Amino acid sequence: MNKLTLFAIILVSQVCFGQKANRVITKQGQITFFSYTSVEDIEASNNQVLSIVDLSSKEVAISMLMRTFVFRKALMQEHFNESYIESDIYPKATFEGEIQDFDTSLPPLQTKLVKGKITIHGVTKEVEIKTQIEYVNNVLVLSGNLNLTVADFKIKIPPIVAGNIAKTIQVKFRFEYQPYEN
Repeated sequence: MNKLTLFAIILVSQVCFGQKANRVITKQGQITFFSYTSVEDIEASNNQVLSIVDLSSKEVAISMLMRTFVFRKALMQEHFNESYIESDIYPKATFEGEIQDFDTSLPPLQTKLVKGKITIHGVTKEVEIKTQIEYVNNVLVLSGNLNLTVADFKIKIPPIVAGNIAKTIQVKFRFEYQPYEN
């Protein structure tokens, strides 16, 4: 059994507390982030994000390895992992939350608030994320964006490069879920 499969099983059991539920999963969720400054734009994407939604309890869990972000420039990726996010010490980011007022019997396109806790760089912060929920060809899709402040997660930016990295990072996500079968 590979590590990703084992992790998915553990995550499902933690999220769903052992109850029989209607769950959906993706192992290839997409998260991108963008930092705009007048000096330099920094953009990275991660297409290996694991996420599970329990449609009965409306709980959402997301986990991603920070090293799987891909940058245009190898040096940016190296600095991100070694100097800023410290991927050896903090290898993953997670989110655990709940979709507010979500009703699967309503129209196939809804905008809902997802409230939960995001953990990045060892720091956990409560967030509320406006999320678009839709069914496309019987596939549940969650997408949206949020802004995260670098300082909130105690990510240290050296003064010499502070002008190159935005204080607030724009994050976009898209998850296409398939039924999860035990």
